Amino acid sequence: MLKGKISKISGPVVIAKEIAGARMYDVVKVGDMSLIGEIIRLEGDKATIQVYEDTSGLIVGEPVISTEQPLKIELGPGLLTSIYDGIQRPLPEIAKKYGEFITRGVNVTALDADKKWLFEPKISVGDEIGNGDIVGIVVENGTFEHRIMVPPTLNKLHKVTKVAKKGEYTITDTIVTLDNNVEIKMKQEWPVRIARPFKKKLDPDLPFLTGMRIFDTFFPIAKGGNAIIPGPFGSGKTVTQQSLAKWADADIIVYVGCGERGNEMTEVLVEFPQLVDPKTGIPLMQRTILVANTSNMPVAAREASIYTGITLAEYFRDMGYDVAMMADSTSRWGEALREVSGRLEEMPGEEGYPAYLATRLANFYERSGRTMCLASKHERTGSITVVGAVSPPGGDFSEPMTQNSLRISGAFWALDASLAHRRHFPAINWIKSYTLYVDQVLNWYLTNVGADWKELRDKAMFLLQKEVELQEIVQLVGPDALPETEKIILEVTKIIREDFLQQFAFHDIDAYCSPKKQYWMLKVIINYYNAIAQAVERGVTLQQISSLPIKNEIARMKEIPLDKAVEVLTHLADKINNEIVALEVL
Repeated sequence: MLKGKISKISGPVVIAKEIAGARMYDVVKVGDMSLIGEIIRLEGDKATIQVYEDTSGLIVGEPVISTEQPLKIELGPGLLTSIYDGIQRPLPEIAKKYGEFITRGVNVTALDADKKWLFEPKISVGDEIGNGDIVGIVVENGTFEHRIMVPPTLNKLHKVTKVAKKGEYTITDTIVTLDNNVEIKMKQEWPVRIARPFKKKLDPDLPFLTGMRIFDTFFPIAKGGNAIIPGPFGSGKTVTQQSLAKWADADIIVYVGCGERGNEMTEVLVEFPQLVDPKTGIPLMQRTILVANTSNMPVAAREASIYTGITLAEYFRDMGYDVAMMADSTSRWGEALREVSGRLEEMPGEEGYPAYLATRLANFYERSGRTMCLASKHERTGSITVVGAVSPPGGDFSEPMTQNSLRISGAFWALDASLAHRRHFPAINWIKSYTLYVDQVLNWYLTNVGADWKELRDKAMFLLQKEVELQEIVQLVGPDALPETEKIILEVTKIIREDFLQQFAFHDIDAYCSPKKQYWMLKVIINYYNAIAQAVERGVTLQQISSLPIKNEIARMKEIPLDKAVEVLTHLADKINNEIVALEVL
């Protein structure tokens, strides 16, 4: 056991002396209260430690004891429905034992070691198994199949010499024994700063469907991709991420509240358990893990919370599940890096952020992806899709955190406060936003949605961009100065904005929109534009066209139930031409 003494204290940063032999990123217990910390710099027999708890009251000379292990988290049955702090301490258990506020030096295990789970083996004595192979299953929450895997630490295949029979066991009981005397339990541990291994990374050619039209149609991301949602205060970052968590095409949700205000995090903790999973009808929380680190919690633990969240996501990815990780907000994580860097007296970069900010961000986002999981048999794929919120001060997208995230992420979903104030949800600015995944997921859309999907999308994007140019002219000379051909662009883009891009987050029918329904809604609007453009060329006025009842039917498209959407919208697309042709005859 390595033991040293505190020689200097600077906020969350503590320097210990006489601790020769310690290693980088080893976890240590600091002071008489055994505060949890992590070694982040070594100089001779001196170690610089970032402490994950409040250091007030520490005294120079108090002991520092190294555990000689890096920061690890526990993985196994019982993770789902849990609420943890940034270093995987279960908040409900802490509240039961110590009260509403986290007492310093508390030591509570992440998983309940006494609870018994019904284990069903999937292997037999004599089988050869290797890294990542599934040895059995445990059913959590009545429906979720938690796959018990061989930890990715074996160097070759080994024969099974003993397997536990179907029955109830704790997570620390041995369920499989191998011929090299390695014992496999339901619980694993993994260091959070090291990515879990996989067989190979797959091309991002499947879309991550969200049910939100502006994302799926205009700015899609791939399953296993990553996106950032930058926006000023009050623009809807949290509610957008909650909608994604509820409706997105993912089996598991890991939601990390990183440095958010206590009232916002409370809102998440209260609302999430009440949300009903639309796919199964059971509470959404039963396939969700929350990592809560509010702004009044120690800054060092905020820096660790992101790694805790992504490691939890990797564990479920390795089982073969699609995981969506919501990080709200990565800006607070960057601020934690900046504060600790300042305490370390490192040379600051732009706006005081450490020079390695871009590297840390890249390392984090690189842990997303769709992968072929480790397994010697029964190959499976899993994915982690990361959506990170960014909170630029004053909504300034040129600040370092937004710009560095922008260079790494595949999609940029820019929130607009003015849209949010007009109750436009989601308040995504369709001019500032972009995605790099369109070409990669295009084949899926052409095969499964519509052969002209890209043409419709490109046409709608062109019209929206043209509208911005025309609005500048309108502000100078008024709308009456525009020719009829340009007035119809303003008419149709208003329909796109209000009847397609805008959704109701809490409306049973419109909260989720399938890719097929999105396609047909957009096809109806583009058909309407093409029809009235041809009619105007023949002398029909826009005023005549606007009086047609078909316009009201288009406005009510979002109210059409999913099971009837294709049939009704197909009929509506044909009806548009008939009504406008009839008007021309008159």
